[in-house]
Amino acid sequence: MVNQVNLVGRLACNPELKTFSSGTKKATLVVAVDREYKSRGGEQKTDFIYVEVWRKLAEQCADNLEKGRLVAIEGRIQIDSWKDQDSGEMRYKTGIVAKNVKFLGKSKSEKQATA
Repeated sequence: MVNQVNLVGRLACNPELKTFSSGTKKATLVVAVDREYKSRGGEQKTDFIYVEVWRKLAEQCADNLEKGRLVAIEGRIQIDSWKDQDSGEMRYKTGIVAKNVKFLGKSKSEKQATA
């Protein structure tokens, strides 16, 4: 069985870096990816995909990426589940755990600064 994902998109916000008590670091990225098609009204639809990046790669992402930067992500889908403390209902979150992140092009702010 194969669980592999490849995405190319722009960061919707700056990476959020968290350091756990063990010293392990996790960066959370939100990647905006345009769908290949438009709606009947000609509107472009965009998906906002949560990506977890761990350890040294998390630090590199936090240090070098910012909102608007084009990235390529290679990773796997992960579905987390938990019981909501208020309602008692099961909740699910689907995201990507990155194995590799490539920094592509320049961020929109870098492009505007050179224009």
